[in-house]
Amino acid sequence: MIFNQVIGQQEAKERLLQLVEEQRLPHALMLCGPMGSGKMALAMAFAAYLLGDRRQETGDRRQETGGRRQEAMLAKWEHPDLHFTYPTIKLPSMSAEHKPVSDDFAREWHELIMGGPYFTMNEWLQMMGGENQQAIITAGESDALTRKLSLKSSQGGYKVSLIWLPERMNIECANKILKLLEEPPQQTIFLLVCEEPERLLETIRSRVQRLDIKRIADEDIREALISRRGLTEENAQRVARMANGSWLKALEMLSTDSENELFLDMFQTLMRLAYKRNVKELKGWSERLATLGREKQKRFLNYFLHLIRENFMHNFQNPELCYMSEREEEFANNFARFINEANIIPISELANKAIRDIGQNANAKIVFFDMALQMIVLLIQK
Repeated sequence: MIFNQVIGQQEAKERLLQLVEEQRLPHALMLCGPMGSGKMALAMAFAAYLLGDRRQETGDRRQETGGRRQEAMLAKWEHPDLHFTYPTIKLPSMSAEHKPVSDDFAREWHELIMGGPYFTMNEWLQMMGGENQQAIITAGESDALTRKLSLKSSQGGYKVSLIWLPERMNIECANKILKLLEEPPQQTIFLLVCEEPERLLETIRSRVQRLDIKRIADEDIREALISRRGLTEENAQRVARMANGSWLKALEMLSTDSENELFLDMFQTLMRLAYKRNVKELKGWSERLATLGREKQKRFLNYFLHLIRENFMHNFQNPELCYMSEREEEFANNFARFINEANIIPISELANKAIRDIGQNANAKIVFFDMALQMIVLLIQK
């Protein structure tokens, strides 16, 4: 994994390399940014760089270190001094006392990252076989990581702990990781890849150096779509604009079985039933949504927020302000007038409250039925 494989983000690449060259590399870095911006790709490339894969060309910088053995290990992501930490689930086969750890899913994780550094939580859940569960990082993981990092570097250089989505640590794990950050093992670098830093303990945030990763420039996505996916100039331009800075979103739009198609159907159904005040069918709608699993439910609610915003902007009759697919735009042509200054804020607050409740394991049927009933009232506000 080399920096040149990361899409865009030249400024962030240069910043990371500068920290090393100026010998100002902190013991803990947290890369924060929206999903699809390439945080994980940057972290993995930087980890490979620190562990010896410095035969990479990055702008005018070229460095030659490390042997072929190091390169081979890094090419397969099997370097003994690189430790991945990631959210996991509890399988039915695990005992009641067992706290799931990353090593339980090492084979699945290796298969996932060998497919590339751009992936979603949904893909990871599918790989683990737990689409209907909420993945977390347990206290067992912090114990395992402490044991690993207490050992000396096998190659005589850095040890790198790369933590994907640390905001998913439970409180017991977070407190133990905090202790590691306060007293880091010798020659250890922590790389945290975070999407919701506000969910982390303040004490953890204060002990890491934060690097904010911006959305990928549309031009970088367009070029990548042409060179990596073989799109025509016109199609690449349209997809790049719709992706809104997310390479994952761009890939999703190229998929024929996009999850968003299902979510759009559910959004349309909700709005039509709410407009008709069909309480009986709305109850059925909420029950169907409750069967999807909590992670998928949260993805639907985020999609819901996206469409509410786009329908509101559609009313301004300025295409440059809207980011919708053709099918979404067709629906918006008739529906957008129902989203206005009087109801967009309460509708958004309603969806955010539902996201919070689902995340706290509230009864999904009740959450979505309540949301559906409130939409009846909100849609008639003008």
